[in-house]
Amino acid sequence: MTTRDSSSGAESSMEYFNHESPTERTGSVTAVFNQDEEAYDSEVWDQFNRRFREVQSVLDRNRSLIQQVNDNHRSRVADNMVKNVALIQEINLNISKIVSLYSDLSSNFSTFFHHHNAGGIAKDGGAKPDN
Repeated sequence: MTTRDSSSGAESSMEYFNHESPTERTGSVTAVFNQDEEAYDSEVWDQFNRRFREVQSVLDRNRSLIQQVNDNHRSRVADNMVKNVALIQEINLNISKIVSLYSDLSSNFSTFFHHHNAGGIAKDGGAKPDN
């Protein structure tokens, strides 16, 4: 709950100690900030979703490659064993790609929350409380 001094219209410092979320506040500055923040949040989550879909695509490809390797191995045909070399190399490259994608996801996730926490507390220019 936001309290206002009736003579000045200024928000009380008690606002920092209540449990109200930033989106529950009123005022044009907060409303504009919330719109910008929501747009940023939406964009970030869309990026996460795209990355996770990309990771899933690579994992699905590896599942298919592993099945091919297993089928080739069971066949005991020399030519199929030779094909397995290239298939296993592709699997290894895909694993490296997955590690890189997860590393990017981790970094982006961390950056998102650091940004969110740094800008999400004192939106109206006030100081962040110590507790």
